[in-house]
Amino acid sequence: MTGDLLVVGGGLAGTGLAIPLAEAGWKVTLVEREAGPHDKVCGEFLSREAMLYLRALGIDPVALGAVPIGRVRIAGRRGDAAVALPFAAASLSRRVLDEALLARAAAAGATVLRGRRVVALEQGFTARLDDGTRLAATQAALATGKHDLRGHRRPPGRQNDLVGFKRHFHLAPLEARALAGHVELMLFADGYAGLEPIEQGQANLCLVVCRRRLAALGGTWPALFDHVTAAVPLLGRRLAGAEAIGAKTLAISTIPYGYVAAPAEPGLWRLGDQAAVIPSFSGDGMSIALHSARLAADHLISGRSSAEFQARLAADVGAQVRRATLLSQALVHPSAQAGLLLAARLLPGLMTLAARATRVPERALRVERGTA
Repeated sequence: MTGDLLVVGGGLAGTGLAIPLAEAGWKVTLVEREAGPHDKVCGEFLSREAMLYLRALGIDPVALGAVPIGRVRIAGRRGDAAVALPFAAASLSRRVLDEALLARAAAAGATVLRGRRVVALEQGFTARLDDGTRLAATQAALATGKHDLRGHRRPPGRQNDLVGFKRHFHLAPLEARALAGHVELMLFADGYAGLEPIEQGQANLCLVVCRRRLAALGGTWPALFDHVTAAVPLLGRRLAGAEAIGAKTLAISTIPYGYVAAPAEPGLWRLGDQAAVIPSFSGDGMSIALHSARLAADHLISGRSSAEFQARLAADVGAQVRRATLLSQALVHPSAQAGLLLAARLLPGLMTLAARATRVPERALRVERGTA
């Protein structure tokens, strides 16, 4: 099979590229390794920029069940403080959002292969699948999220010692009401967690922890869960009596926070977390994935190179990724955590500045600047 573009990965970045190219008449083949709806280690926070990009792709997050988020609450051992977000936001599970985007890509004319895995990307952009099939294309896009493709591993980032976990819960009614409209950033020694409501009355807990702390706790999720809920009283209260959803907690061990891709092999396009990995507390990872997809689509359609694209993307988000990584490195230390909580209480304007400094800048957006 021969096509204009092979897209490896069916998340936000992969589908965000496939949709406009298929609509522009390109022959696009997208390979997604999961056969059906699935969860990912992701905070599931949609900032204003992400909402704009999704609507430009023909996806209405609100119609899919996204819940509005208007405030951020910072919590630690010694209390909590809430401030208003400087932009409209929402939250929606990846299992719902990704399925909607994959369906939209197929409707736009892309060939979508589900339950198939690319095991190698050979010279000339021929992909070898797990069943032995080979797909040839003139160009290829790596949109595999936090998972590297063999032979195309990302180099380390600026903060590489964190392990990520994710679990959905049904909270007790009183706690669900208290969480409504908020994303809560929970700070504990050697890590931090995010908790926010998603569709159907669920809540998403996503956290990162330093390897040394996880090892000291025996390396198990139950021990980490007990440690974190004891360390942050608000989180302990939120999850008291909560019902865990699903058979297991998701985990990922290699997160190169601070990584920004440099131009490499001609014709190879790195998107989403394969192009830039911003720390999860910033809430802008999904925006960057969608921005990278739109930027790549514009470059491909206009005949510009992958090197030009990677350089442009680095210019758009590199400073934001660096700032967020410096903050993330500070956030795992108790003294900095105490300072952040104090700032949230006394100087909420600083929180607004921090939020703006770690988002895709307005000047770089490639969608109509409406309200989300």
